[in-house]
Amino acid sequence: MNFDLSPEHELVRSTVREFAERKVAPVAAELDREHRFPYDLVAELAELGLMGMPVPEEYGGAGADTLSYAIAVEELTRIDSSVAITMAAHTSLGTMPILLFGSEEQKRQWLPDLASGKKLAAFGLTEPGAGSDAANARTTAELRDGQWIVNGSKIFITNAGTDITSCVTITARTGKDEISNLIIPNGTPGYEISAPMEKLGWRASDTRELSFRDCAVPEENLLGDRGKGFAQFLEILDGGRISVAAMGVGLAQGAYDLAVAYAKEREQFGKPIAQFQAVQFALADMAVEVEAGRQLTYKAAWLKDEGRTFALEAAMAKLYTGELSHRAANAALQIHGGYGFMEESAISRLYRDQKILEIGEGTNEVQRMVIARHLGLVS
Repeated sequence: MNFDLSPEHELVRSTVREFAERKVAPVAAELDREHRFPYDLVAELAELGLMGMPVPEEYGGAGADTLSYAIAVEELTRIDSSVAITMAAHTSLGTMPILLFGSEEQKRQWLPDLASGKKLAAFGLTEPGAGSDAANARTTAELRDGQWIVNGSKIFITNAGTDITSCVTITARTGKDEISNLIIPNGTPGYEISAPMEKLGWRASDTRELSFRDCAVPEENLLGDRGKGFAQFLEILDGGRISVAAMGVGLAQGAYDLAVAYAKEREQFGKPIAQFQAVQFALADMAVEVEAGRQLTYKAAWLKDEGRTFALEAAMAKLYTGELSHRAANAALQIHGGYGFMEESAISRLYRDQKILEIGEGTNEVQRMVIARHLGLVS
């Protein structure tokens, strides 16, 4: 077994880390405070080729492997989760359904702009009454005279309402016991997007509620085979869990870095608090867990790149890194003491941003259900 990253992977890490520290870090607090979408940073991410990393070059992407993509997400999250989720949701949720299930015509129509980062895409799965029970979706799509007539709503959708969003792929009932996926272009009559939702964390990312009232799209906007939407979104979520796991690793690493730096400079009782065993033990535990989470995440990415089954490992990585990032952010804020409780402290932002990592892409409870099923424990 070789745990060394290739020169190419190390280059991805150093490139994204340098960008995050030089470009993202100076404005992250301001973007968070103003709840302002990072259009300029997205444009620069696009210039670096980071908005379409796993997309083949023939469609305008970088043709990178999953491990490279996970490393990039990790390094962005180490500095700021809002920028990271903008890139990750666009890639794993917005773009991948079209890449994986789209016809060649659909790929040629949508992927070049999405992979280049000129446009963003979103994925509409969650509904007001269907969160963890995603198969219980109530949005409908009825085929009439060569058009799908869509009615229903989606909620908590990332990237759906920015000025550069081109489309959302949604799940809809196309029959009594039939779920399919459809591409809905932004600007389609009957498709309404709410104002940005106010959130505890990820305040600079775009989160909206979507509604569809007799929204008509061409029959050709069906993504893949009719009735295959359930299997399609499960596959999308499996891949997306790797990127969310990478966010958990990145946030925990960022919390650890902040805590180490603060512990070395903060003095109490005549010496830096890093010299107190209680602080040392907290930091040691954080370092161990971050490394364990990183290996789980990288293994899931490696399995996917090898074309092997990875759903179990992705769920394990997502569950573990969600919980470890919670522990890391909490311990890091504790080390900061009262200063960590202040809004101007970077750790306070990481603390708020962390919680959604235990909810999005399947809650901790759902991950345990997925893991149990893959272990053969569910009859």
